Amino acid sequence: MGTARFEGGRLPSFECTPLVVDGVLYLSTPSSRVIALESETGKEIWKFDPHSGKSGKRPFWAHRGVAYWEGISDRKRVERRILLGTSDGKLMSLDATNGKPVVSFGRKGEVNLREGVADQWPSMIYSMTSPPAIYKDLVICGAQVPEFPARGPSGDIRAFDVRTGKLIWRFHTVPRPGETGHETWEGDSWRERTGVNVWSIMSVDVERGIVFLPIGSPAHDFYGGDRKGQNLFGNSLVALNAATGKLLWYYQMVHHDLWDYDLPAQPCLLTVRKDGRELPAVGQVTKMGFIFVLDRLTGNPLFPVEERAVPQSKIPGEATWPTQPFPLRPPPLSRQQPVAREEISKVTPESNQYCTELFDKIVNGGIYTPLGFGLTTFFPGTLGGATWSGASFDPRTGYLYVNANEAGALGAMKAQSPDSPVPFRRTSPRGEYARFWDQNEWPCQQPPWGTLNAID
Repeated sequence: MGTARFEGGRLPSFECTPLVVDGVLYLSTPSSRVIALESETGKEIWKFDPHSGKSGKRPFWAHRGVAYWEGISDRKRVERRILLGTSDGKLMSLDATNGKPVVSFGRKGEVNLREGVADQWPSMIYSMTSPPAIYKDLVICGAQVPEFPARGPSGDIRAFDVRTGKLIWRFHTVPRPGETGHETWEGDSWRERTGVNVWSIMSVDVERGIVFLPIGSPAHDFYGGDRKGQNLFGNSLVALNAATGKLLWYYQMVHHDLWDYDLPAQPCLLTVRKDGRELPAVGQVTKMGFIFVLDRLTGNPLFPVEERAVPQSKIPGEATWPTQPFPLRPPPLSRQQPVAREEISKVTPESNQYCTELFDKIVNGGIYTPLGFGLTTFFPGTLGGATWSGASFDPRTGYLYVNANEAGALGAMKAQSPDSPVPFRRTSPRGEYARFWDQNEWPCQQPPWGTLNAID
């Protein structure tokens, strides 16, 4: 039996975190299939394929799991639902007992998430690759949207009635006139701006009724000359009233992002012991290798954060934000300084030769180094630092566990044709999202290339 190959010659990654409820394990696959198994035996109970019977090429993409909801029906019966998003922009509700669509939800079991946010861009991607958040009888949804060009589907967050699929509230991730943060976009640069979305996983403090949004960067990721300003709520942890969608607080972790430093992972609800008190906190791991620890109720940092001057871009029209926030505690998880020549990988002679020759051709940078016209590295790169796998908190020990990558990015800005959506775009001999690695895609610096960290 041959091995299936996919876009770019790569197999789709399996990124699902399964759920186990009452002895049943629910998981999703890169093609958005959902499977229910007996958790002790692995025996299949049911499976559901949202693309069954549809024509066209089957999409394969990362799919990070499903959500579970349980409630009491009007007939006083227990209802159990599996909620999932699909690669073609649907929110689906399945009966958790048999995997069949719940026909009373939306249109015969599904809500078209493109409606109201992507109508003008029918050919652009709008998908849901992470599980929605559940709060009481609401299902709260983010989405994956384009990273290029700058104009496209909205990254707004929406909540739907879990029983009917009716839209309950919508939060503008790019603030409209009169809303908090609108002034951080110069002129009309906020209009039709894509990006600024939650492609990762949200968290809910059920007791306090707060949903936490790890928001990504504005499009285009690497050029911001057409969006001068701080660009809220890009790269921000945002807390909303989960019942109404009303803004409670926000904390921006990257100003005017030029590095694709999305907030990549689920916010972690913590208890911090400080000055003899136990404080409800939320921890956000980042691609930059930082962990921001904030008061869960106010968004104020619980440990000092400094705004420090960072390198400025020389690309015409760009307006790098002059400073970026640097938490003083906990210490960074990953390398943030440039690689020295003596640190080039010696894992194999071939790797050393390739990486040394590459090193001698590039501008060698660290964190927040903006890309120039020549090949430039910055550390950490777009793979982190921390990434979508997130963190785990042990309330007994007070330890936060985080795995982190040691991978730099490699690229250069290239002038585009006059009819291009942006005047400059990131490129490299190995594509737009190239890494600082060798011909085998091994990092060009000496190991370790990843770490597992425990933080008190």
